Amino acid sequence: MLALLVGEERVLVRPPRDPDESSLENLNDLQQLQQRLQEIARQKNVDVAGQLQIDGTLASVAGILTADTVIVATTSDETVVVLGQPPASGDWQQTVREWFERYYFGRPHEVLSAVCLSTPDGRRAELVVSTKVQFAADARQWLEWYLTTGEPIGKAGGYGLQGAGSLFVERIDGSPSNVIGLPLRETAELLQQSGIILANGL
Repeated sequence: MLALLVGEERVLVRPPRDPDESSLENLNDLQQLQQRLQEIARQKNVDVAGQLQIDGTLASVAGILTADTVIVATTSDETVVVLGQPPASGDWQQTVREWFERYYFGRPHEVLSAVCLSTPDGRRAELVVSTKVQFAADARQWLEWYLTTGEPIGKAGGYGLQGAGSLFVERIDGSPSNVIGLPLRETAELLQQSGIILANGL
């Protein structure tokens, strides 16, 4: 998705050395979740900057962009629940089925993405983007078929807006690209504010 903004030839993927992230458990409200997400995106950014510093390539990059996305649902008593990826074990279908029935159908949920951009001269900019998504209440008829596609595997919240999961969606309030994984408009604004030229000279 970043390649859409800056061109594929300018994107270098460098995973963080430490795959462990701060836990999202025991967070009681959206503000706490947003703060923790920002911490995670910032930790990733510092990690990658350290790698580039060590191998001597930090000064040659225009910027380092890191992000983290989660899906947040609420229970009937308004308790906040973070939905990650379905379990890798064989019971992932049951987990996704429960998520759809309990948190999705006929109810809104929220997609939060934290984005962190740093530049070699030490500047850093951060933001959190929220998008509300509602699944149609009468879309239950497609659930068992959807589970047979295998699409929920590896997807936060068990669905992908860019795939077959889109047939459940009744309404989106906010950035659709945020639900896919990177809020493009907001990221483009961050890049421009940091002096990073977008593709085609924008």
